[in-house]
Amino acid sequence: QLQASGGGLVQAGSSLRLSCAASGGVFRVYSLGWFRQAPGKEREFVAAIKGNGGSSIYADSVKGRFTISRDNAKNTVYLQMNSLKPEDTAVYSCAAGRSLIQSTLASASAYPAWGQGTQVTVSS
Repeated sequence: QLQASGGGLVQAGSSLRLSCAASGGVFRVYSLGWFRQAPGKEREFVAAIKGNGGSSIYADSVKGRFTISRDNAKNTVYLQMNSLKPEDTAVYSCAAGRSLIQSTLASASAYPAWGQGTQVTVSS
């Protein structure tokens, strides 16, 4: 199970840190991803980090502003979001998958486990 938290209403230029706590399974081996969906738009990839200390990847739209990290001791993945823009407004969801290869990290269909979303609203 995955439980996301940390969303809220902030002004443009602000920062937020999302958390996603996981239970069950061997957390460190799982690849973890963040996706978002804005009203009227399709779900899009935001960031992902591979299991076992693997690399992370980002959508071009958030590169340099967002940072994904994980704390395997706490079974938690984080998304630090800086310099937020109104276009970052969306419901953010975390996802987990085991044995994902690099080329599938940005694909929502590769993740079998999903948490509920947390709303992020950025005002201009």
